Amino acid sequence: MKILVTGATGNIGRMVVDHLLAGGATDVRALSNHPERAGFPAGVEVAHGYLRRLSSLPAAFEGVDRVYLAPVLETVNEVVELAKAAGVRQIVDLSGDASTDWQPIAKAVEGSGLDWTHLYAGEFSENAAIWADQIKASDEIRDPYPDAANAPIAMDDIARVAAKVLLTEGHAGETYELTGPETITRAEKIRAIGAALGRDLTVVQVPRDEAIRMLEPAMGQYAEWYVDGIASMVEHPQRATTAIADVTGAPATTFAQWARDDVELFR
Repeated sequence: MKILVTGATGNIGRMVVDHLLAGGATDVRALSNHPERAGFPAGVEVAHGYLRRLSSLPAAFEGVDRVYLAPVLETVNEVVELAKAAGVRQIVDLSGDASTDWQPIAKAVEGSGLDWTHLYAGEFSENAAIWADQIKASDEIRDPYPDAANAPIAMDDIARVAAKVLLTEGHAGETYELTGPETITRAEKIRAIGAALGRDLTVVQVPRDEAIRMLEPAMGQYAEWYVDGIASMVEHPQRATTAIADVTGAPATTFAQWARDDVELFR
């Protein structure tokens, strides 16, 4: 069975490749626009291409049975049609429910008539890097909604689920809502990072407008959207699911463990 991983240079796609190999896959093709940056293991076939460059995809899809589809909105309808025309049998997509901007990916995949599995993921634990500059400079971390809570998920856990679904049967037509194993507040995340560093970090709540100004240099026009999304989780915290453990048989990574594993981001 030949498996194609799209977006294989990116964080999650690159991790999917590793988890497929660890799970015993012997015929993995990686779609990458810059394979020299990815350092693929020996035995991985590289297809030069990109989901936004449709002309590169017919050759990439040739002979493929199953596809991990990275979240690229602009060309998703054309991509799934090319996959179907090439004889792909199943697509495992990283997308989102109707409350997100990623729902069109799931709809396009379902509309293809191929077997499908949707992976819906919330906020990545890696998004905590948004505090990295503050943490490097001070023990007081400014945040607009320290009581906002969600169940952050490590990217590697998403990749583990994707690989398991691609390698095993029984997942066609399933939607997996992927979260970390616990719902925690932003203040608790900051304290967990502090514990990983051996420092006592405290949170200073700042007004919404100040938070937007703080984030605009990095996020531009999306800063306001991001801050208002955080605000919604004060009254409506995200509930944790057990989907990662259910699918893989191994527990999801806690935020505290992720912080210990990736502590160098904050030094």
